[in-house]
Amino acid sequence: MLSSFTTTILKWFAENGRYLPWRETKDPYAIWLSEIILQQTRIQQGRAYWERFMSRWPNVEALATATEDEVLREWQGLGYYSRARNLHAAAQQIVQAGHFPNTIEEIKQLKGVGDYTAAAIGSIAFNLPAAVVDGNVYRVLARHFGIDTPINTTEGKKLFTALAEELLPLKEASAYNQGMMDFGAVQCTPLSPKCSNCPLTETCEAFRTGRTNELPVKLKNLKIKKRHLKYYFIRWNGKTAIHRREAGDIWQGLWEPFVMEGEGNPDWLTPDCKLSVIAIGVKHVLTHRILTADSFLVEASKKPILPETYIWIDEKDIQQYGIPRLVEILLEKMYAK
Repeated sequence: MLSSFTTTILKWFAENGRYLPWRETKDPYAIWLSEIILQQTRIQQGRAYWERFMSRWPNVEALATATEDEVLREWQGLGYYSRARNLHAAAQQIVQAGHFPNTIEEIKQLKGVGDYTAAAIGSIAFNLPAAVVDGNVYRVLARHFGIDTPINTTEGKKLFTALAEELLPLKEASAYNQGMMDFGAVQCTPLSPKCSNCPLTETCEAFRTGRTNELPVKLKNLKIKKRHLKYYFIRWNGKTAIHRREAGDIWQGLWEPFVMEGEGNPDWLTPDCKLSVIAIGVKHVLTHRILTADSFLVEASKKPILPETYIWIDEKDIQQYGIPRLVEILLEKMYAK
């Protein structure tokens, strides 16, 4: 017999569930694509990217044959670019396997897929009995059951995962998981939850004790790093120099103009180069970092000698490469002048 909590969530979802295009299909490719895009992205922004990806690469075979640069270019602006690289690699995994994996363990073998994403794909595409546990689920469960164990501790993760599995209706996993996602996103929101018309008010411990704003509990242990970058857009004979960022740092695999950190100017910047300022102190915030960037336009009369990692391209072609959003902003400022 289903708990009253589970029954309420299923009923609420049937009446209030959001319309989303990837919910109009059981195509595991479309569902997997949506889940990867939405891992660190709001639905309002992610939907347009999903539609573009589906239009350009309507099936996993098409995505697998794309180049990584093409995928990164289409992903530009979404951030967390490792998702795009993993998406491309996983598409090739699926094609090599000859079918889309249809068990939780197999789905978890895909590059970039963890417990939550595997449960979401498995339950929605194949109705597998696996409970999703994300920020929305933590919030709804913590408030309703009055749980103050921090959600970002090992103990908390085990506790909430066990509770989520216990409440999961085995034959209605798809509707229930999507209901929990939507309930947290629409009804039991982080700020100003809609308690006045919530169907769970009578049994909600946080509402009863006035602790809605206190739950869920999360330990604060995130350290923000600050970095200062200096970009040099080199213009020589109609060309400009860019290089691909390497592994182990932000924006892995994306392209950018000549960049350095620290004081002074690069050795190749000689007196015969015309140097002009594009922008100073542009701020760009990432999850774990705050970046500030200065950018300069360098018009060179002779070809500067740069490290081997840099390539020369026609300046007009730079937008054809996958570039970080910060670089895109700086380019906009340069061409606006």
